[in-house]
Amino acid sequence: MIRLFCKGRHHSAGAGVCAQCSELESYALARLRKCRYGEAKPVCKTCATHCYQPEYRERIREAMRYGGPRMLLRHPVLSILHLLRGAVR
Repeated sequence: MIRLFCKGRHHSAGAGVCAQCSELESYALARLRKCRYGEAKPVCKTCATHCYQPEYRERIREAMRYGGPRMLLRHPVLSILHLLRGAVR
């Protein structure tokens, strides 16, 4: 979703992302690796433990708001699985 966001909002060329989005992506991946729930991690919106700093939390929300609807068109199976994971928990 970060790549969709960057391409649409920051007009990044090719498969790469701008420096700002690259930093956000690295931060998000580091948070996922350190998540105390591991593989059983709920979607962030329903998670009881907020592991993102407030600044990053707002930035990732913005990327999700932009990328979420577009994700449905680009990767429908992944989008549906993500929605189901959020509804189950």
